[in-house]
Amino acid sequence: MKNIKFLLLGIFFAIVLSKSQAISWFRFYEMFRFQSFHMFGIIGGAVVISAIFMQLFKRGIIKDIHGNIITPKKKEKGVVRTLVGGTFFGIGWGISGACAGPIFVILGFKFLPALILLISALFGAFIYGLLSKKLPN
Repeated sequence: MKNIKFLLLGIFFAIVLSKSQAISWFRFYEMFRFQSFHMFGIIGGAVVISAIFMQLFKRGIIKDIHGNIITPKKKEKGVVRTLVGGTFFGIGWGISGACAGPIFVILGFKFLPALILLISALFGAFIYGLLSKKLPN
């Protein structure tokens, strides 16, 4: 019962994603064709909010549910890894017409296409798990 606030926050976030049309294949189409600022504005806003929250985590202002300080892990900088991963993510995004982030929100609107998307995302994550030790960087 103490985690109900996270469920409510998730529901609120799903409503925001759907109302802002961040789950619309047409908005992704417009973005990839550079015809509209809509999705760039949403993604840019998310980047700014994420940067603010990362600073709050680093300063110990926001803690986990047990009161522990959240310390982000430093990652290796790998240009090849970023380019290859970003390319595959973008190709999947472009082919499917949907971002992997709101899959569960899309499930509520278009069940069968979203189910195919979810299975494909899980399969991709499985393949990555098998190959991760052999990838560069």
